[in-house]
Amino acid sequence: MAIEVRIPTILRNYTGGQKSVEGSGATLEELFTDLDGRYEGLRERLIDDSGVRRFVNVYLNDEDVRFLGGLSAPVSDGDTVTVLPAVAGGRR
Repeated sequence: MAIEVRIPTILRNYTGGQKSVEGSGATLEELFTDLDGRYEGLRERLIDDSGVRRFVNVYLNDEDVRFLGGLSAPVSDGDTVTVLPAVAGGRR
């Protein structure tokens, strides 16, 4: 078993069009590093020097990782990680 990572449409060009990919690691950071080995450039779109990028939302089993320890959040086989770009805007 592996960790399923759901990829938003805007980042699927990094995964060859795949809606979800599988990876491994003990923490979210290790998972993103593992994925970057196969999908180069994906990691830098998700994280920066301070952690998860400000305009990217990452959920681990439906929980916002910012409340689970950020990149240090533990992950394990069977978990689902969902990546969502933040949406802003609207009408005043």
